[in-house]
Amino acid sequence: MPTPIKVPAMGESVTEATVAKWLKKAGDLVAADEPIAELETDKVTVEVLAPVAGVLQDLQVKADQTVMVGTVLGYVDEKQKNAVSAPATNKLAVEVKTLAVGKTEPAKPISSTSEQQSPAVRKLLPENNLKPEDIQGSGKDNRITKGDVLAATKTAAQPKFTPSETSPKSPAAGNVATIPSALRLEEKVPISRLRRRIAERLKMAQNTAAMLTTFNEVDMTEINLFRSKYKEGFEKKHGVKLGFMSFFVKACTQALKEMPVVNAEIRDDEIVYKKYYDIGVAVGTEQGLVVPIVRDADQLTFAQIENKIGELGKKARDGKLSMDDLTGGTFTITNGGVYGSLLSTPILNPPQSAILGMHKIQMRPVAIQDKIEIRPMMYLAVSYDHRLIDGKEAVTFLVRIKEYLEEPQRLLFDV
Repeated sequence: MPTPIKVPAMGESVTEATVAKWLKKAGDLVAADEPIAELETDKVTVEVLAPVAGVLQDLQVKADQTVMVGTVLGYVDEKQKNAVSAPATNKLAVEVKTLAVGKTEPAKPISSTSEQQSPAVRKLLPENNLKPEDIQGSGKDNRITKGDVLAATKTAAQPKFTPSETSPKSPAAGNVATIPSALRLEEKVPISRLRRRIAERLKMAQNTAAMLTTFNEVDMTEINLFRSKYKEGFEKKHGVKLGFMSFFVKACTQALKEMPVVNAEIRDDEIVYKKYYDIGVAVGTEQGLVVPIVRDADQLTFAQIENKIGELGKKARDGKLSMDDLTGGTFTITNGGVYGSLLSTPILNPPQSAILGMHKIQMRPVAIQDKIEIRPMMYLAVSYDHRLIDGKEAVTFLVRIKEYLEEPQRLLFDV
């Protein structure tokens, strides 16, 4: 009897998903645990694996269809796995070199194009109507990287003119050049489940919370000196670079302990004060913004925080975040500075009551003990729910963060 392929459990609060795409089609030979479909939830993309080796058949749902946990997507007939030869894209391709008339010799097996692709590449290729054979891989063993696909996408998007086509002419005096109607293109794509969920949550935050933002600025001189002095030894000992985020996570957890209301949330008719510090670190991906969680951040060392953030960032970029990586969180940090933002008002991440916005470090003149000096400065912003947090508490919380960052040794000695 064929083995059913069911929608797997994807987390305590997730009951449905959308079939983003089928990676295999009916009649394909699949190996056990080989990805055959991608499901998109409101938080992550999940790969569905073949339960056994065999032939994929009787697909029950189509791409873009919403399915519930436990829904049967199709079947794998294990009995037919030896009767059907696998397509070239599913097995090792064998090159044959002609040595002389009537004589051939099989070359060493080489990995197929599909086996060389990461999940991100497999997702981008069909979305941009590209085929693996059309792209020259720049990775190891000529593997196609995400950058190769993005470069090919930009090349394909550029309009191409032939000599027979009419190209836009330089405008005469008083005339305005117009773009040929054939080039005024539009593309319609369905909103992904993740993007739709992001929009819903952000709008809910605006509609529900009495959201305000308070600002301050921090002198990053001491942190820069600290990192310059210890970064080589730190990386050599811990195998990870000493970045800025560990300082901000540490500063936030210390400030949250001093201002527990900022780490609380409104739940029905109660205020829930949380005695743990799970810090969300916002990460921008091609699919949208996700906020993986650094659990018990107050108990971690600088090296452990940097390692965890690096691990979560890589999983986010590769589309490998699990529901556990994204569930919960008591406070969030978002860094618009990596994109060049100088100042912004971050939106709350419900049901949390506050969020810290980091920004670009910029050399600016500041007054230091009656002197004007050029210092590396960063604007900080804390958006908060005024239903729970008063202005005095929000401002004091941000000032505490500023003080810890300007005197990072306080973070080391917990003073």
